[in-house]
Amino acid sequence: MTKIIIHGGFFSESSTNLETKIAKQNALLHIVKDSYQYLQSHSALEAVVYAVSLLEDDALFNAGIGSQIQSDGKIRMSAALMDGVSMKMSGVINIEEVKNPIQVASILMKEDDRIIGGEGATNYARKHGFDVFSTEIPQRRAEYEAKLEAIGTGTVGCVAIDAEGRIAVATSTGGKGFEIPGRISDSATVAGNYANEFCGVSLTGVGEDIVSGAIAAKIVTRVTDGMTLEQAFDKTFQELKPFDGFAGAIAIDNKGNMFHQDSHPSMVYASFDGENEEVFQ
Repeated sequence: MTKIIIHGGFFSESSTNLETKIAKQNALLHIVKDSYQYLQSHSALEAVVYAVSLLEDDALFNAGIGSQIQSDGKIRMSAALMDGVSMKMSGVINIEEVKNPIQVASILMKEDDRIIGGEGATNYARKHGFDVFSTEIPQRRAEYEAKLEAIGTGTVGCVAIDAEGRIAVATSTGGKGFEIPGRISDSATVAGNYANEFCGVSLTGVGEDIVSGAIAAKIVTRVTDGMTLEQAFDKTFQELKPFDGFAGAIAIDNKGNMFHQDSHPSMVYASFDGENEEVFQ
């Protein structure tokens, strides 16, 4: 019953830039299939790290390479990982000059202090062999210098269930762009990244809205309490409407059901179960 679903944030250019839209679709489909093959011989926890690392390595997405630049001209990234079996979550917040923040989060799984931020996160990465690496690309620098503030909804994520029914989730973000230094996104919190033995959920969108809605934790809790994935999504997204919350989510439950929903189209995603593929159109 191995299945995997990934997201690449929201795609505001979908109606105006066909070339970029097609490139993102192709990238997502390639990554989800590659990660599915990896999942065949690895655990769900290992597979979500693998998938999110591939997303971080692709400059089409706002995580790792291609991350947004903050208001002081620096790039700070966040990422988190959660194992639905052990119920352990690890993460880095506002880490700098690391190619793959999700891999640092993965190493933190063995620590007692599993979520660290800022300079401490960067120093931890250096001590564990992560060399200084600039994730800046010319497009982001041009946007920053021209003060072209983007919509701020870029994040990548993955949820997987392996052959033994274990669920894991990983999420990574390059931030919303031009934010106040020190701003905390949802990605390394239980609002944006959560899993247990019943369900795993990864979020993208406006971090402040996602945290306000406690979305990932709510969906997982509701599935744990007996709701279907669709029911849990519907109730949780209904609760975003009073403040027009901007969010998108992907999920897999322990029955192998996959689901995705967004409050403001269009979240880019792809899923694969070995036979059937689905990709954002």
